[in-house]
Amino acid sequence: MLLRTSLTSPFGRKARMGAAHLGLAADVQPVNANEPGSTLADDNPLGKMPVLILDDGRRVYDSRVILEYFDMAAGGGRILPREPDARIAALTLQALGDGILDAGVLIVYEGRFRPPALRHEPWIEQQRAKLTRGLAALARNPPDARAVTVGTISLACALGYIDWRKQTDWRKDYPALVDWLAGFRAATNAFDATQPPPE
Repeated sequence: MLLRTSLTSPFGRKARMGAAHLGLAADVQPVNANEPGSTLADDNPLGKMPVLILDDGRRVYDSRVILEYFDMAAGGGRILPREPDARIAALTLQALGDGILDAGVLIVYEGRFRPPALRHEPWIEQQRAKLTRGLAALARNPPDARAVTVGTISLACALGYIDWRKQTDWRKDYPALVDWLAGFRAATNAFDATQPPPE
């Protein structure tokens, strides 16, 4: 299987972390989503990464669906619980983690792609407010750090991305999440194995 992504994409990291935790990393070959002569839109009409290209040529996207595919490939019930209440809790946590990531990515893109004269600070602060509300909600009731699910993988990727891109000082503001991430790192070495490269 080929995983079209970049090593700096937090959503690509979700897929790589899931594969690593499930013992599928040897079966998944990451390839540069921006390789010369090809566009990401050839594999995903939305032009978004990651995209998993199966051996039979099918394309699977986005990170949420890729994680579900990996869970099934690993026998099921590993990172996506079978029990209905636990499954809904994991999917809801994944939605919250992805929402935090979406807001964080939009803040970065505003600074990277929009000329300074066109940047809209109220819009940036609206994204930052989404991010901080999500973190505050999680800090009030952190999930079990030992349970590696689609939800905790998403949260770990969100915290790792904010650590890297510095959209907010979450370590100072949410010490409960600092403890949570330490526990998650102890539960799976996939977090450290999928760190983005230094820039």
